[in-house]
Amino acid sequence: MSHVEPSFYELTKAYFDCRKNKRNTPSALAFEQNLERNLIKLHEELVDGSYAPGKSICFVVTRPKAREVWAADFRDRIVHHLLYNKIAPRFYAGFIADSCACIPGRGTLYAANRLTAKIRSASQNWSKPTYYLKCDLANFFVSIDKNVLQKQLEKRVTEPFWSELIHTILWHDPRLNVEIRGEKELLAKVPQHKRLTEQPSHLGLPIGNLSSQFFANVYLNALDQHIKHKVGAKHYIRYVDDFILLHDSAEWLNAALTEISSWLPMTLGAKLNTSKTILQPVSRGVDFVGHVIKPWYTVTRKRTVSEALSRIEKIPDKDLLATANSYFGLLGQSNSSHHHRALLARRVLKLGYPVNKDLKKAYKKLKKDDQE
Repeated sequence: MSHVEPSFYELTKAYFDCRKNKRNTPSALAFEQNLERNLIKLHEELVDGSYAPGKSICFVVTRPKAREVWAADFRDRIVHHLLYNKIAPRFYAGFIADSCACIPGRGTLYAANRLTAKIRSASQNWSKPTYYLKCDLANFFVSIDKNVLQKQLEKRVTEPFWSELIHTILWHDPRLNVEIRGEKELLAKVPQHKRLTEQPSHLGLPIGNLSSQFFANVYLNALDQHIKHKVGAKHYIRYVDDFILLHDSAEWLNAALTEISSWLPMTLGAKLNTSKTILQPVSRGVDFVGHVIKPWYTVTRKRTVSEALSRIEKIPDKDLLATANSYFGLLGQSNSSHHHRALLARRVLKLGYPVNKDLKKAYKKLKKDDQE
């Protein structure tokens, strides 16, 4: 492992990684106006220790429920990518294969397919009674204890520069330099116990930054290891803070729930959201990462389908094509999605956009000359 500061090449690579999805944001455009000068200045600040995070933007999204999102300045996002590129591989090497989200190749489709395979294995191809325990953590991102997380990170990052950069990013309080955007009425829709603005300084990570997503996985690796090696769950999977255990005994799963419920607050300072804890037979269907897994087929969650149909009718025309194709891709992840894709296709066709015969992609509107 390197004990030196980042090279200018590493910073440039982090910049290109960052700009993939953020290039047209105002802060990204401003940074790119004097790209070379800004990268050199950022590199100098990192090397001489004068780097400090800048202003964040806070706004509220309402789907699927109201929550705060914190967007760091573009130059800070570059630094997040720089740190992630440097230290993530050493952490990923120690993660279990069933830890998903913010890990290359382990998105929602990976998680759904992985759980489907586990259910088929545990139930012997749906022929043996099997139960599932589904849990999620209460107010997860705003309740992460940064003191605990700091110790977890320090175990694998010992180089002085990178350790100090972790501390700078982890303990930066975006509430001290923030621009609130959007209507105040939307902010009021976020419950106080789910607001980062209402937490003590040692609790909570800002939702919306790569660093927070990565740190969250490091934080919950302890839970993964505990459930696999101490609780002894053979069939287990986690996506962010939602996790599922499978077993042929409901009593065993109840005992596991009791043990996990007591371990979480003692070790991580976290607790389960009891209102979302589910224990029932897998034959009823398992709702996970937007999919409902049933015997021999999967379908997209009804709420997701309803949201897709509703958004298509309300979204601005300039965004419709990209949004429609995003939903076609999402629905197509389920192996029994034809009916739902047909519903979406009807809405898209009604608005004048052609759809291919497989109901998997929408195209640009035909020009009037072409239609004639």
